[in-house]
Amino acid sequence: QVQLVESGGGLVQAGGSLRLSCAVSGRTFSTLAMGWFRQAPGKEREFVAAANSFGGRTDYTDSVKGRFTISRDNAKNTVYLQMNSLKPEDTAIYYCAARSLLASTDVEKYDYWGQGTQVTVSS
Repeated sequence: QVQLVESGGGLVQAGGSLRLSCAVSGRTFSTLAMGWFRQAPGKEREFVAAANSFGGRTDYTDSVKGRFTISRDNAKNTVYLQMNSLKPEDTAIYYCAARSLLASTDVEKYDYWGQGTQVTVSS
């Protein structure tokens, strides 16, 4: 069974940085496309960033382009989300997700989810 465990969330001032990590077990990591999603209070879960299982292709939602970077370390079975220049509107629970091979921006396409980690950005 695939398990995803996020870490790295916390409270940060606007303009600051955080790095989220998601450790994956239970399946060959290199066969999994990985995504990051977030959900703010009263809102639906939304796509943030994703990376294919191979080829290095990444995708970002427009509001985080140039500020967030998704990366994966296949040797450590871990995907990261480096978040810079954080804004109060980035406040949300951040979820790591996985699916086979090709990344997607669609929350419904992911088969495996972590428990989430809270990110709070103060103004």
